[in-house]
Parts: sequence; structure tokens; C-alpha cells
Amino acid sequence: VPVDGSHWLSMREVVDILAQRGHEVVVVAPEASLHIKPAKSFVMKKHSVPLTQEDIEKEFQAFLYTLLKEGSFLERFFKIYEGMKRLGNLSVNACKLLLQDKELIRYLEESKF
Repeated sequence: VPVDGSHWLSMREVVDILAQRGHEVVVVAPEASLHIKPAKSFVMKKHSVPLTQEDIEKEFQAFLYTLLKEGSFLERFFKIYEGMKRLGNLSVNACKLLLQDKELIRYLEESKF
């Protein structure tokens, strides 16, 4: 169950190698995602999240803007901290929704995920 962004970009190579070695790989991902897209090397199972693709992209762009914005060290530190906290909360909420998706959980249990 990858986390979008750099975590997924690192995992993608592992997923492809596992598939090349004959393993069946199942990726569980949120419906709205920056980088996690369907591919021939894995089966993708999606779960709902409260944000649209556009919302996710706007959140990420806002965070990037905060990273690059000028200001004192303390101003930037606290703005980046708040941005990280916001993105973290979005991830936690997505995980909660994943665990509440009875159909997806049933599929994972039956397939011995």
C-alpha cells in the first residue's frame, strides 16, 4: 500500500522487478493520486478518498509554493510545518477510509494480501 509521492516513485521500481520475476503484485491506491497510475506490471485496487484529483494537485502545488516562498527562516519553518501537518492529516484520513472499505478489505483478505 504505497504512499503517493517520493515513496511511490521508490517503490515503483521494486514493484516492476517483482513483476518481472513472476510475482503477482497488487497495489492499493487512493482514487485521486499524483503519481500512482495503473500499469501492466501490477493489479491496481483503488479506494475512495474525500478529495478529487484536482484537489490533490492543488494541495501539492500549495505545498511546493510554501517551500519556495521567501521569508525568514522561522516564517518558512512554521509554514512548511503546517503544510506537512496538513498533508499528513490527508494521508491519515485516506488510510481510515481504506480500512472502512468493506469490499476492498474482503478482497484483500480472500486473496491473502
